[in-house]
Amino acid sequence: MNYTLHEVLEVQEMAAFKTNCLTKSKTMRAMVGDPRLKEIMLQDIDLSTRQLNEYNTVLSNAKQSLGVE
Repeated sequence: MNYTLHEVLEVQEMAAFKTNCLTKSKTMRAMVGDPRLKEIMLQDIDLSTRQLNEYNTVLSNAKQSLGVE
């Protein structure tokens, strides 16, 4: 699939935002005492990690389609 530059930049922005969210969830999880909230945060960490892996795949494919090494 061919990607345009603005699509690549948007995926990079989403990846940066998701990285910040993941960092915050991992950091704040240690301070949470409520087991239900801790479970929600663990689910968020898992989902964010999977999304970042997908973004990485998209960005790798985009590099190839744009001819960037």
